Amino acid sequence: MNMPDTGFMLRSLEFMASFFVILLGLVALTIVIVYIIDVTQTRQAIRRNYPVIAHFRYFFEDLGKFFRQYFFAMDREEMPFNRADRSWVYRAAKDLDNTTAFGSTRSLSPPGTVLFVNCPFPTLGTDAAKTRELTIGPNCERPYVTDSLFNISGMSYGALSRPAVQALSAGAAKCGCWLNTGEGGLSPYHLEGGADIVFQIGTAKYGVRDEHGNLNDDKLREVAAHEQVRMFEIKLSQGAKPGKGGILPGNKVTAEIARIRGIPEGKDSISPNRHPDINSIDDLLNMIERIRTVTGKPVGFKAVIGAYGWLDELFGEINKRGQQAAPDFITVDSADGGTGAAPMSLMDYMGLPIQESLPLLTDKLVEHGLKERVKVIASGKLITPAEVAWALCVGADFVVSARGFMFALGCIQALQCNKNTCPTGITTHNPRLQKGLVPEDKAIRVANYVRNMVHEIGVIAHSCGVREPRELKRFHARIVVESGRSLSLEDLYSEQAMRAMLKRRTNVS
Repeated sequence: MNMPDTGFMLRSLEFMASFFVILLGLVALTIVIVYIIDVTQTRQAIRRNYPVIAHFRYFFEDLGKFFRQYFFAMDREEMPFNRADRSWVYRAAKDLDNTTAFGSTRSLSPPGTVLFVNCPFPTLGTDAAKTRELTIGPNCERPYVTDSLFNISGMSYGALSRPAVQALSAGAAKCGCWLNTGEGGLSPYHLEGGADIVFQIGTAKYGVRDEHGNLNDDKLREVAAHEQVRMFEIKLSQGAKPGKGGILPGNKVTAEIARIRGIPEGKDSISPNRHPDINSIDDLLNMIERIRTVTGKPVGFKAVIGAYGWLDELFGEINKRGQQAAPDFITVDSADGGTGAAPMSLMDYMGLPIQESLPLLTDKLVEHGLKERVKVIASGKLITPAEVAWALCVGADFVVSARGFMFALGCIQALQCNKNTCPTGITTHNPRLQKGLVPEDKAIRVANYVRNMVHEIGVIAHSCGVREPRELKRFHARIVVESGRSLSLEDLYSEQAMRAMLKRRTNVS
């Protein structure tokens, strides 16, 4: 039996002791340097008065949002999306059982709570009907006919990573929904999955601009030549930052993204806060007609509703020109919509939420006799079946979501979309972080999310006694008001419309 080498063991212990002393010395030196820096700097009073230990405050402050998310927040109180809603999406995307036991954790008493009205004789499964097809742009050379109910809202390649776009494209093709490109232009990754595509034209006109940033008809034709591109959407504004253009930090503007967008590599990509060439109702309708004529495909616009008098002007001008001049669809976004980067002053305070703007828009279309001509797409924080069913009741023809599909891809609400450090690889161009997102696997989750969403919307519709989701009307849902009682959506919005009409008459008289 060999005896251990005593000399080797002594040398190892001496090395470890020396290493420990050096390590302690480096720690002590670091503390001294930080101490000197803290007491000599003049920008932060806490660091000057409490050198070294003040840094723990900032460390714990940064960790706080993560501790609240996992340990302290209740299932239905976290913002912007609570754990209950996120968990439903995760389970739906993984195609897991989404039933729950014992009772609901959702309070039914707060004002604004939506309650669906169940029918005493629900629709049997054998009587259920397939979601009906709708035609968008019936007067176009190439109209878009689809039965898709729930679709992927605008998220640019650039804001999203390459594997994220690939997964969305393939997943959308699997389940038959459409994919909106966002304002960042059409990339090969949008096309490779084979999904139907809505090309969004933002204020900077990425992908269809000339060297001066103006809309280029030849590039429009190039995009429209792709059979998968089914519609064009002019983005006037978006939920989290109405009145502010898109923001893509320079560290996310790679060579490929710069080429697709037609902008310099590595520099911040800041879109104008509106289309420079759309300054009036006439300009908007002229732009819609121009794009529709050049591409032969349906054209609509996306907007957050804030001021709404312009809607009467818009719809009045459409009827003056003829209904063929109308946008083929309007996407109405909510003030609580999402984005990768936006000023807090706009994100928190600007625009109307979808609960107010969607019924307002649909009522205006009905009032002007345009509801059948102009399809309505609802966007903004609608990620669960009940929220989508509510939008259908109020008058939406389609619903789109961005953040719901980010959850389906595996988003954990880390709130790092604007920092190129997304831990799930969804909103980063860091190859090390992207490798965790496998497009083939996540595409299946995207498709599962849509299928389970449509299925459960159907469950709600059948419980209300209709055969398919697009038959839902306002009288199929109620909303809790200040008194604690509930009021039919039909009565609620009729009541609001009557008050508004009486107020207008009073002002005129």
